[in-house]
Amino acid sequence: MNLANETVDFCCDINKVQEIKVLMNDIKDVELVFKALADATRLKIAYALTLTEELCVADVARVIDASTATASHHLRLLHNMKLAKSRKEGKLVFYSLDDDHVRQLVYIAMVHAKEGKENG
Repeated sequence: MNLANETVDFCCDINKVQEIKVLMNDIKDVELVFKALADATRLKIAYALTLTEELCVADVARVIDASTATASHHLRLLHNMKLAKSRKEGKLVFYSLDDDHVRQLVYIAMVHAKEGKENG
């Protein structure tokens, strides 16, 4: 059955559908943000960075109970996705969230998850 050619009698505003369909390509970059945060380790890191200004790689590793190599790998991915930024101080690298939008995304997700537990 080809649904694209099927006539829908009950409710279809073809103009609205076409207007919205054109905008669907806009989600590609957003999809990458959610993919990055869908990983439990990266979400823990992002959440930890909402709780403080910045953390060094070793501190992140301890917070997430992982090796510094694992923490560094995930931090690099968050950095490449423009979700986190870094600064060097000697041999140490400190990470923070890239901007307040990332902080808000994580915060809103946490609030929403808590509401689900309370209402469920």
